[in-house]
Amino acid sequence: MSIRVYFNDSCNICRMEINHYKKISNSDLEWVDITNNEEAIKMTSKSQKELLRRLHVISDGEVIGGAKAFIIIWSKIPKYKFLSKIFSIKPFFIIFHYLYEIAAFFLFLKNRKQLK
Repeated sequence: MSIRVYFNDSCNICRMEINHYKKISNSDLEWVDITNNEEAIKMTSKSQKELLRRLHVISDGEVIGGAKAFIIIWSKIPKYKFLSKIFSIKPFFIIFHYLYEIAAFFLFLKNRKQLK
């Protein structure tokens, strides 16, 4: 089953990380740029601001954002599967979740000019 990853290709940091994943992943992951993408808003039922604020995936019909989305992505990339296992452990997930939220907040502030 393919997982759709919704990311901000207009953010140079986001793009650099996603391009790395694209190079080492297989066809299990489908990459969708959210930049000016009305279809992404419809598919995820998220606002442009929500999509810009966090990375999202659609897995098994469910829209998942933030740290949990990264765990899903990593679980599909052999080189990073170990990270998905480590950060799925509750104490590590909690730390990862908060660190992700802090980083994502600053990336959102950096990229919020994209909002219409």
